[in-house]
Amino acid sequence: MIGEHRYRLGARWTGDRGTGTSGYRDYDRAVTLSVDGKPDLLASADKPFRGDPSRWNPEDLLLAALSECHLLSYLHACVQAGVVVVGYEDDASGVMVEDGKGGGSFAEVVLRPRVVVAEAGMTDAATAAHHQAHEWCFIARSVNFPVTVEPVVSVATAPAS
Repeated sequence: MIGEHRYRLGARWTGDRGTGTSGYRDYDRAVTLSVDGKPDLLASADKPFRGDPSRWNPEDLLLAALSECHLLSYLHACVQAGVVVVGYEDDASGVMVEDGKGGGSFAEVVLRPRVVVAEAGMTDAATAAHHQAHEWCFIARSVNFPVTVEPVVSVATAPAS
């Protein structure tokens, strides 16, 4: 399946305190992100940049996009490899470095998926599927910093009888 996919998002700044951007401390970094047919996402800058720590920030969203993209690609790779995944959690982290000129960039992201498979005979294929998932992840292939995957695969325990 080859094709071009287009995405649209609306971003509306809601942080005018009455004087607009008259000064660096005079406005909120509040933003509402909207996609048709989905709940709005309340966003802001990260706390060190005068943002609201209770809202999603661009750095959170980038990390979330990388984590979810790997997860979804991984589940597909497992289906193709005959691996039955019964649990998946990720503990992702990223490092962003400021450049001292008002900008910066991510230096790395590490994904730490903990996968549970149905049977012990699936662990090797489940581990190998992470490589395929990483190759398929559109988001990881689009960034200019390393995205490392450090998976742990375990086997589901049989329910107690």
